[in-house]
Amino acid sequence: MPDRQQLKNIIQGCVNANRQSQKEFYQLYYGFAMGICMRYCNTHDDAMEVVNDGFIKIYRTLPHFEPRHENFEASLMGWMKSIIINTSIDHFRKNKNSYLVGDIKEEHQEMTDADASALDRMSYKEIMELVQRLSPGYRAVFNLHVIDGFKHEEIAQQLNISVGTSKSNLAKARVNIQKMLKEANLKFYEQQKAV
Repeated sequence: MPDRQQLKNIIQGCVNANRQSQKEFYQLYYGFAMGICMRYCNTHDDAMEVVNDGFIKIYRTLPHFEPRHENFEASLMGWMKSIIINTSIDHFRKNKNSYLVGDIKEEHQEMTDADASALDRMSYKEIMELVQRLSPGYRAVFNLHVIDGFKHEEIAQQLNISVGTSKSNLAKARVNIQKMLKEANLKFYEQQKAV
């Protein structure tokens, strides 16, 4: 990882449209951007498209980047995260007609202790794989609300859906994740019995 001055030099190179600086910047933050995009996109190819679109937006707006706090790289990454999330939302909106998004009454369900124990045994990667298995509409709302901290009103505005649809999709996403956790828990106990 480059130090603060090296990173500033790379950024200045990007601002000056230096291809080598853009390549270095892309290589430094590709994994970060891809991790965000994979939470929102259906396929690796879709995520690649969003990553590349996001980097184009980042390169265009880098001249206007201003660090918000003392830690320069943390400021940069927070700023980039916002751009990548918005690019992911744009991609979602563009493909929204192919996704099913329902508007029904909100349901609240609590996780059972069995679900919690399955969750406790899972790695971040395994949890993200469960989230990836959600339908695109549920996944988008779940990521925006639970992982990225957006309010339902913000989600509704971003995705061009009603607040009720946002709440409904979050509730359905949680129910689906609970079902997947129960399945994972059953598999775990069956494996334990076999040993």
